[in-house]
Parts: sequence; C-alpha cells; structure tokens
Amino acid sequence: MKLQNRFSEELFLTNETGRELYHKYAEKMPIIDYHCHISPKDMYENKEFEDLGEMWLEGDHYKWRAMRCFGIDEKYITGKETSFHDKYLAFAKVLPKMVGNPIFIWCALELKRYFGIDEPLTGENAEEIYQKTKKMIHEQHMTRQWCMEHSNVRLVSTTEDPVDDLQWHKKLAADPSVKTKVITAFRPDQAMFLERPTFDAYLHTLSEAANTPIHHFKDMLDALEKRLQYFQKVTGTTVSDDGIPHFTFVDYTDDEIERIFEKTRRNEKLSVHEVDQYQSAFLYEMGRLYNRNGYVMQLHIGTYLDANTTGVQNVGQSTGFDCTDDQCSVTSVGELLNRLTIAGELPKTIIYPLDGTKIETWAVLAAGFCDNKTPAKVQLGAPWWFNDQQFGIDRQFRSCANLYPVSLSVGMLTDSRSFISYPRHELYRRVFCNYLGELCERGEYFGSEENLKEVIEDVCFNNVNKFFGFHVKA
Repeated sequence: MKLQNRFSEELFLTNETGRELYHKYAEKMPIIDYHCHISPKDMYENKEFEDLGEMWLEGDHYKWRAMRCFGIDEKYITGKETSFHDKYLAFAKVLPKMVGNPIFIWCALELKRYFGIDEPLTGENAEEIYQKTKKMIHEQHMTRQWCMEHSNVRLVSTTEDPVDDLQWHKKLAADPSVKTKVITAFRPDQAMFLERPTFDAYLHTLSEAANTPIHHFKDMLDALEKRLQYFQKVTGTTVSDDGIPHFTFVDYTDDEIERIFEKTRRNEKLSVHEVDQYQSAFLYEMGRLYNRNGYVMQLHIGTYLDANTTGVQNVGQSTGFDCTDDQCSVTSVGELLNRLTIAGELPKTIIYPLDGTKIETWAVLAAGFCDNKTPAKVQLGAPWWFNDQQFGIDRQFRSCANLYPVSLSVGMLTDSRSFISYPRHELYRRVFCNYLGELCERGEYFGSEENLKEVIEDVCFNNVNKFFGFHVKA
C-alpha cells in the first residue's frame, strides 16, 4: 500500500514538466491578494496570535461548516466561552477524516509554510503540535503583519461598506513599518437590497457619511460616487465588489425607479418585479460610476444567503450557513453588460459565478464582451468560495481554456478572513503548472520555455498588477 505520512513538496504536481515549471517559475512569485475580508483594524493593531486555534478558527466559516457536519457541539465552533485551545482540539480530532476536502490540504500547507511541520495533525498528536506551534508563535512574534510578510504578500485589498470612514486604512498608510500595501474594495450591497428592513436606516447613514441629503434615487447615486471617490483618495483603490445573490434584469424607466425608491422609503411592500427593476437600475448605474472613476467592477454571482435561517438566528450571519444558488441567469448579467456596452460605459469587469457546474457558459459570456482596446476587459474570476480547491480550480482551467485565453487571467485571491490563508495562492499555482505540464507532455502545447515562463508569471502576478493598475513592484 502506497501511503505517505509526510507533506509532499510535489503536491498536485503529477508530471515532470509541471513540477519543473512550478519550482522554477511559480513557486517564488510574490502575491497580490486583490480580494479578501481580513480586518484592517486587526492588521494595524498587529497583535501576536494567541495560538494555532486562534489562527485557524477565529472567523473561518469553512472550518465551522465542516465541524458541524461531524456533529461537533457549537460551543467548540463559535462559542465565546470556549478557549481556542479546546476548539483546536475538537477540530484536530476530525481533521484526519476530511479526506478529499480542501480543509485538510489547506491546514497541511499552513502547518508546513508557517511552522515547518510536515506530519499530519491528528487527535493523538494535537497537543504536541499545539505546544510546539504556540512556542514558535511567541518566539518568532507571529503577528498579523508577520504572516503577510512571511508569505510575500505585496498588496492586499480588504472589503468595506461605502459608509466606512477607513480610519484603519489611514493608520496603516501612515505607518512606515507596514510592508504590505493595503487598499480596500468598495462594496455597496446594502444600497442594492432595498427590500431589507434596514434599507431606510442605511440611507440615513450613507447620507451622513457623504454629507449629501438623500431624497431620490439619483441623490443616493451622488452619495455613493462621493464615497467611491473618497475610497480612492484614501487608499488609491480601483477595486469594487458587488454581490448578486439572485438577479433578473428587467426594463425600467427613470420615473419608475424614483417611484419604487419613494415607495420603499415609506416602508411599503414591493413586488418582485419592482425589486428586479430597482436592482437592474442600481447595477447599471454602479457600472457607470465604476467606469467614470477608473474602478474594476467585480460581480460575485449566485449566493444563497442565510439558507439555514435557524442557524443564522442562533449563531449569526456569515458563520457557515450560506450556500450556492442557481437563480441568477447568464442572460440577466449579459444584459447588464450589454446595456453598459451600448452606452459606451462598460468598465473592466470580473465575473465570479458560484455555481461551478455552469462555468463554461460564463466564460463564453465574458469573451463576448471583450473589445480591441483593453486586454481581457471582461473576464472570468478565480474559482470562488466553494470552488477554490483543487477540483474547482482544475475544472475551470480544463473547461474554460477552450473558451477564454487562460493566459489573461488575473489569478488567485483568498476571499478569506484568515491571515494565514495565503497558501491558497500556492495551491492555485501548483494546479496551474500541473495543467500546463500535461498539455506539454501530451504535445497539445509546444513552444519555447520562455513563452511558458511569461504565461506563468503573468497569471501569478503581472496580469492582476496591470489590470487593476496597482503598480506594485515584483
């Protein structure tokens, strides 16, 4: 029986050409993490981690979902009264049973890259590894910023609401000891979900933040543009982030949108058609704002938010109860892109469909809206959320390279709240190089090594740097 008992540096590299390409060109490339959810406050305060339990289990809904699948008591998952040590021990007991799950590989990579540990974590050696890693954390003063520097992260983009004052970003920018450039993505979702009971209160907060009275839909757009420009002034960002759980593009008039806007501010019930009209208008107008202000429009498509309402009620939102939806059609997003194209105001756009079973259709859509002025103007984003593992990444390369030049991709992101999730970039690069190696060894791709070197370095770093205009030095 062939069974390894140590982490292998040839992980996912199943052919000789792929191994050589990865170790020679991709392995040491720096990281631009252009979309994540880490806390800028935590990064600025830069506290030393308490232990591996805190590193792994604070805010990580991937692990929380998995632990619930094994029937672990919630107190060992999100319970505030339970120590990170005890949560870690509960997690360690089930980790060996996560065969085939990306969490197993992510943890193995993180143990290896941050602590030099290449043995598998089990219930039996959990305490020993806990003590060893805790000692290393304190001896090497492993802080939030240390993790990013150790991973060679050159730029990171957090995600904030338009009403955020960006005080922590200002402090990070003013601190010369911070080696990683920190920007933020502009996420206006709360202004799109007008059917939520919090919508009116949110508009009051937005009005105060922008110092702009909001009485009409166009007033709200003016307020959002002021905040968009503020975000750019403070952090130099060119990154937006719009979440589209479900969306049907329908026609509307300006007068209809104003009536819908007034109706919701009076707390009157809206029809499904009215919500669709408003969201169609909102996304179209945001696309125009992004184009006018030099932002890249990122569309995260197809989340089934708060699927388990009982779980959300008991534990809270964004704690592992969101799922994948299939209601957002390619046609609706396509019509949004089409209307912006007709107006001559389509910004650079990245689309992230969460339903990976339809990934080829989205790749075809993206290619249909490219033009002869901007390379990869509309493109398919990295496999996202439930797809950011070996199978999802490999599937996207194999299926979508047939439909959209993979060499133009802006590469991987973490979309994570964890400061030690950067080995996900390594995983992506390993899978990519292995895929390229297979093409070469089958004779499906032939050419110079220099060509492949350029493709690899572009996908790992250069493309994202150029596409967003980050101007980060490699």
